[in-house]
Amino acid sequence: MTKPSVLVTRRWPEAVEAQLASDYEATFNTSDKPLTPAEIRDAMKNFDAVLPTVTDTVSAEALDVKRPQAKILGNYGVGYSHICEKAARDLNLTVTNTPDVLSECTADIAMTLLLMAARRAGEGERELRAGAWTGWRPTHLVGTKVSGKTLGIIGFGRIGREMARRAHFGFGMDIVVQNRSKVAPDILAEYGARQVESVDDLLPLCDFISLHCPGGAENRHLIDGRRMDLMKPNAFLINTARGEVVNEHALIQALMFNTIGGAALDVFDGEPQISPDLLQCDNLVMLPHLGSATREAREQMGFRVLDNLDDFFHGRPPRDRVI
Repeated sequence: MTKPSVLVTRRWPEAVEAQLASDYEATFNTSDKPLTPAEIRDAMKNFDAVLPTVTDTVSAEALDVKRPQAKILGNYGVGYSHICEKAARDLNLTVTNTPDVLSECTADIAMTLLLMAARRAGEGERELRAGAWTGWRPTHLVGTKVSGKTLGIIGFGRIGREMARRAHFGFGMDIVVQNRSKVAPDILAEYGARQVESVDDLLPLCDFISLHCPGGAENRHLIDGRRMDLMKPNAFLINTARGEVVNEHALIQALMFNTIGGAALDVFDGEPQISPDLLQCDNLVMLPHLGSATREAREQMGFRVLDNLDDFFHGRPPRDRVI
């Protein structure tokens, strides 16, 4: 029996690629560069499945195919706002994602960013590497205490809950939650959390705000200049969700004029391009989208894609279907 053909749009962990090569007629993008819309269209015409990542823009243009051979997009990642949902539905495509397996590692990075921003770790490392440190002194790089402070979490799904676990049980932080649906009281109680109605209600209450909501058009610029003005003047904004959730121009203004305490970003609007003005903000910590970047998480993500492909090609509903 002929194995289904699949195109993998980026390099994946070696163990996952080996399993893909064993189970399917797999073609790998060895250049490891994002595919163009034309290349994605060609892939849709010539493979039974296409396996994109969150850095592949699977736009309406990329899915402008009359009769695609591919019937499934096995997305490597939780978020799928980079895939045009309308175009995918018009083509009757199945789209899957990889939930669960990266929640802990992404929460680890969010907590890392929070601590780095609060304790000015990025500034300190830059000073040391530049050979500019003149020694300990009482007023040098004084930061903000984390333990016992209030953390606001916007989006209380798997990753948001893991962030709450680390903050509450590790640092004794009070947790305030905003979520688009009502969170069950027993789940809130598990993390010592309370839920507020709106983002506007949450922002003035918190010393740190961590974003864990979906991206896409619905949440584009959810945190804009008006909402940054609602934050405490010494509060910190942490984003490990999607770059488009934060209005970067407004954030730059807030950082340069010190209207908030600082920020920390693992994701950027239009990444990998980074606004030059962000690079000038000393009160900003930046990481290159490392949320799930552990060997364990990246392998589990790949094997989760394989689980969904196995379901699909054996006539079962894929366990992680999102479209």
